[in-house]
Amino acid sequence: MKVKEKYKDYFKGKTYNITTFGCQMNEHDSERISYILEDLGYTKTEDRSSADFILFNTCLVRENAELKLYGQVSSLKKLKKEHPEKIIAVSGCMMQTSTAREVIIKDHKEVDIIFGTKNINSLVDLIFRYLETNERVIDISTDDVKDDYVNYNTLNDFQAFVNIMTGCDNFCSYCIVPESRGREESRRPSAILAEVEHLVEEGYKEITLLGQNVNSYGNKADFDMTFPELLEKISQIEGLKRLRFTTSHPKDLSDELIEVIKNNDNICNYFHLPLQSGSSKVLKDMNRKYDQEKYIERAKKLREEIPGIAISTDIIVGYPTETEEDFKETLKVCREIEFDSAFTFKYSPRPKTRAAKLTPIDDEIVQDRFDRLLDTIYPIFNEKNKEYIGKTVEVLLESESKNNPDILTGRTDTFKLVHVKASKKLIGEIVKVKITDNTSFTISGELVE
Repeated sequence: MKVKEKYKDYFKGKTYNITTFGCQMNEHDSERISYILEDLGYTKTEDRSSADFILFNTCLVRENAELKLYGQVSSLKKLKKEHPEKIIAVSGCMMQTSTAREVIIKDHKEVDIIFGTKNINSLVDLIFRYLETNERVIDISTDDVKDDYVNYNTLNDFQAFVNIMTGCDNFCSYCIVPESRGREESRRPSAILAEVEHLVEEGYKEITLLGQNVNSYGNKADFDMTFPELLEKISQIEGLKRLRFTTSHPKDLSDELIEVIKNNDNICNYFHLPLQSGSSKVLKDMNRKYDQEKYIERAKKLREEIPGIAISTDIIVGYPTETEEDFKETLKVCREIEFDSAFTFKYSPRPKTRAAKLTPIDDEIVQDRFDRLLDTIYPIFNEKNKEYIGKTVEVLLESESKNNPDILTGRTDTFKLVHVKASKKLIGEIVKVKITDNTSFTISGELVE
């Protein structure tokens, strides 16, 4: 390719920096982008200001992430003016929707390249187009794009994400994902299995399967395979130590899936089951397609069939139709299920969603409910973690502690965050740790030789 030959030495010694907002799907997209940039000749740097290529991979699910993006991009205006040769790019879910994209186009002239979630494989061409013209390049596709296999850089050399599907067909009233990620589409089982087999052969110990709703895998496909069947096949791959998946929708949680988890030791005893609200009325308003009774039944079934399983959840406080009585129903479910952890959010309206047309609840009321929710669930987290004291658990050590390099952090198969004093040579290894202490968010202990 002529333009590649022209720039064959351009990328030598140049660096890139990626800032990722949002979910694990976005993290995996950043891994793909990282591979593309390094294949081009860039090397990674953690110092954004010194990087030659600066990219923000965006999230539109929460307003807070959107505001953070605008602030961080604005902070680069002076840097871009002083170093016009630097390339600044914005990608991801925010750019897939017109409202957020127009803000970047209109108010942030420092951004050189804008592309969406479905244009990652075009990044090299976008970079060359910018270098050729020195004019802003925008590439947003609305077509469903599915690659059976794409190369990517993983977070480390022992854990990897594998996409099994893209998009979502649930259309929850508050959620922008169907707009930003498109309609639901499942990858072929053969491609997924080949990818996991390759990763395991390369020495990866833990694989996390990704999808907006993994439980509905295969529903619209031209092949005959359900998610439990896929999970069973992947779990049989020789050498795979740990298998995780996220995210599950309560309406699609089947007994078959519970049985597969129960019967395969390398499928982690951890289940993320978003609640969003404990009120059946609010759940109906949210278009969640289950009620409180159904959710409690499914969560209890998990606990009964898989002893020791940890259940985490998502909870939204202050949905526009939520009353005080509705909120109390959420607290009731939290007490009854006793979640191990939770991602909690104050409702924020997202453009092009049905809920955005509703009248919001007063901020003070929402904050009061949010505080009461935390006051309810944090003691539960503490008690759940306290149950580990005296037990010996297997921990995949992931990294040094940010506060103490002599302490390593890792996860149990139940996704509990563990602190333990150990040599950093053990990072990437599964070790045994006897738990001696806990907080509401972590457990800690000593290595068992």
